[in-house]
Amino acid sequence: MNQKPTTVALDRDTTYAALKSLLLSGEIAPGEALSERALSERFGVSRTPVREAIRTLANDGLLEIVPMRGTFVKQLSVSDLREIHEARLALEGMAAWLAAQRGATPALRECADRLRAMAAPRARVDVDAAQQVGWQFHEAMFAAANNARLLDMYHGLRVQNGLALQRIPHYDPKRTREAIREHLAIFDAIAEGRPDDAQRAVWDHLNHALQVRLKTLVPSSPA
Repeated sequence: MNQKPTTVALDRDTTYAALKSLLLSGEIAPGEALSERALSERFGVSRTPVREAIRTLANDGLLEIVPMRGTFVKQLSVSDLREIHEARLALEGMAAWLAAQRGATPALRECADRLRAMAAPRARVDVDAAQQVGWQFHEAMFAAANNARLLDMYHGLRVQNGLALQRIPHYDPKRTREAIREHLAIFDAIAEGRPDDAQRAVWDHLNHALQVRLKTLVPSSPA
């Protein structure tokens, strides 16, 4: 009898993680309707953990529950992307500022070392690997800021950012190298205890990233 609550909790957590993975991978497309029955059969669980996962993911901003119609994968617009970007400027700028005040952590240094190796003149650019280390760098920067509330807000925003980026191809090698250099500029400012420079470096990095993404989403007008 003591095992039932644990099993229910595992079903809830694993179902949430599995459904979120499907959304962020694009396997369930934006605008697509969700079926509780189909999902419960797919995951091999009852409808209760599926219903709880849907409710949580709606709170995360990934799903939209429309009364009398159903639940749909949220379609994020260019305006949504701009709002996410503005929120990231605030959160990540403060995280960088605090991290520079409190010092670089071993995890942040490890990410910087990996990025520095990727930036070597003769190193082949692995776009996917660089993007993965880049996300780890941002996570480590928030950990170095040592502010749990800031980290919680970032996690929610990062999930929405992942859904928005489904519509955008990976960076090309040239932009990837630029992004690596931008991350290293952030790290150097943090490691050297320059909070204002660290904040500015984060803003520069995020602004450059937004411009690249907008060019992909919003075609240029003909001359």
